[in-house]
Amino acid sequence: MAFNYNKLRGRIIEKYGTQGRFAKAMGVSERTLSLKLNNKIFFSQDEITKISELLNIASNEIQVYFFEKEVQ
Repeated sequence: MAFNYNKLRGRIIEKYGTQGRFAKAMGVSERTLSLKLNNKIFFSQDEITKISELLNIASNEIQVYFFEKEVQ
């Protein structure tokens, strides 16, 4: 199952300017972040929690950022 991370990408750019800066803040490589945002690797629960904290995403908004299905 693929998820649509467009809203998450937008929030990353809004808060950090680039995916590279955000990856550094998250403690992962740009490549790893890219693979996750492109549905090649899944986000772990711990990563979702950390990302939510870094991007100030409220717990009731997590669904919108991480679990919107990709429309084919």
